[in-house]
Amino acid sequence: MENLLGLLRVRVKRGVNLAVRDVCSSDPYVVLKMAKQKLKTRVVKKDVNPEWNDDLTLSIADPNLPVMLTVYDHDIFSKDDKMGDAEFDIKPFLEALKMNLSDLPDGTIITRIQPCRSNCLSEASNVVWKDGQVVQDMCLRLRNVECGEVELQLQWINLPGSKGL
Repeated sequence: MENLLGLLRVRVKRGVNLAVRDVCSSDPYVVLKMAKQKLKTRVVKKDVNPEWNDDLTLSIADPNLPVMLTVYDHDIFSKDDKMGDAEFDIKPFLEALKMNLSDLPDGTIITRIQPCRSNCLSEASNVVWKDGQVVQDMCLRLRNVECGEVELQLQWINLPGSKGL
């Protein structure tokens, strides 16, 4: 726990226009990996535009590590098919948290991350003050697949006894 900075709650909101891997649809789920941690959402049956709204919580010790996201198609009789992957950097989000902001008007944009070759963002991602906390919404374009995006929201959870940011 002495190396732990805190917890990152990743709300995996939804998938948009995911690839078809079964006869006419897919049964997608998302796996998040960071260092030795691996978490996954539930499977949404027969839907290439799934709504997960699942909260996955990662323990953050090294803010320089990217979070890896992979979408799979759940199959019963064979190995699950990969439906693309993406990765995202949590450093801009953590930098905004370090500002120790308070009492901002709801919806104030703290920082904006533009899509570029070195990230998987499909559009600009805003770090925003919302309901008394810093959150970041992002839409990731999946790589190594013909189509698909995944929408996420990041939130920070401070842990008593952790070293903090």
